Amino acid sequence: MTEQELVMASSPTDAGIGCWELRTGAEHLRYRTCSSPSHGLTCVGGRFLASSQLRETKSSSGSILYWSWNKPQVEVKSFPAEPINPLVSNSEGTYIAGGGASGDIFLWQVATGKLLKKWHAHYRGVTCLIFNDDQSLLISGSEDGSVRVWSLIMIFDDVLRGKAKQPYEYSFSEHSLKVTDVVIGYGGANAIIVSASEDRTCKVWSLSKGKLLRNIVFPSIIDAIALDHGEDVFYAGGRDGKIYIAALNAVADPSSNYGLHILGCLSEQSKAITCLALSADGGLLISGSEDGMVRVWNTKNHNIARIFRHAKGPVNNIVVVRQPSFLSTRGSVNSQMPSIKRHGVSLAPPLEKYANSADENDYKAVIGPRIDPERSVEASYISIQTLNNQILELQRQGSSAAAEMEIERLKLDRGRSMQVIQQWEKKFESLHQFCVTELLDGEQAGNA
Repeated sequence: MTEQELVMASSPTDAGIGCWELRTGAEHLRYRTCSSPSHGLTCVGGRFLASSQLRETKSSSGSILYWSWNKPQVEVKSFPAEPINPLVSNSEGTYIAGGGASGDIFLWQVATGKLLKKWHAHYRGVTCLIFNDDQSLLISGSEDGSVRVWSLIMIFDDVLRGKAKQPYEYSFSEHSLKVTDVVIGYGGANAIIVSASEDRTCKVWSLSKGKLLRNIVFPSIIDAIALDHGEDVFYAGGRDGKIYIAALNAVADPSSNYGLHILGCLSEQSKAITCLALSADGGLLISGSEDGMVRVWNTKNHNIARIFRHAKGPVNNIVVVRQPSFLSTRGSVNSQMPSIKRHGVSLAPPLEKYANSADENDYKAVIGPRIDPERSVEASYISIQTLNNQILELQRQGSSAAAEMEIERLKLDRGRSMQVIQQWEKKFESLHQFCVTELLDGEQAGNA
């Protein structure tokens, strides 16, 4: 049975957050009071929604809001030291990272709201943030055209950072204009990164080698990208209203009408495409547009399967999440909710505006053990070990968030395993198709 998923859409206008069941189209609650910047909407560990907010006035520092699944009203408000644009949570929901208008990156601990780290990451404002699949790296894009890769272990380890020549793992600066979106594939430190920019290019980077693998020029500025689970192609949403299909491992067609490495496009006469997301199985592509519509595309036949109307204003964020088990198909909470409340499950506290130096030693202990710089340790192992240490620390403190984190981690481990299986199935199908084609071509040549 296909796991039920929800499509969440937000807007830069105060149109709230729309929520629909992806497969059936049933509408759930519309969460109120949300004016999000691009890449400013995230789901925190499957437990609640969070969004950074556009400033109401020039004197305002902006805010970050939390919504629980079963209430349309904002429940928690945080006021960071500066306006936050992109906002992202790691998959377990233990950390939230925000990119500031000044170029700073903020990293908070969700369970306590503590500001763990703040560092100057870019010369201009941060435009997008993502974690890699093993949660050990944070990748940022900026208005200055650069894409940088940050090791969370190095960020928290003073000795490692002191020995390094620079605070980041890589800095890719081949884009000439603002970076509009960044996505990353599977494979931990061996993954690929795809970045889009207002310079009308998408660039494919090797994370292990730290170099540019492919540069693709598009007919339009690309504001959104989504990477196919099989990593043969990626989808690029243009300001001309088209969604281009670009080759990664797939064979490029030099005679393409759109340009080298561009295999085709999806088009429905919409306004600019602002955001893209894929379903868990990769069979559906969800696009948001400036015309306020959310379109669901079938990735096999490239037809539109469903359309959701968000609001009069543009859609600038799309997030696809697994439907919480206690949420009914009509958006209300079913009979399981009282038992959940009795166990003390609640939203996290507000995020700190500034780091509290008095508590510095306490939360550094939660982050994990210091690494011996003479000893080689896999970053993915350290990342998992750090998470385990944090969960144990929270359990010792009697935090109800610890049980939630443990459950969500197990669910996410299962989800990742399913995605890897689906990825290998796609690879097998592609290889099988290639072999069949080669055999048929060989037989035809022999008969001739």
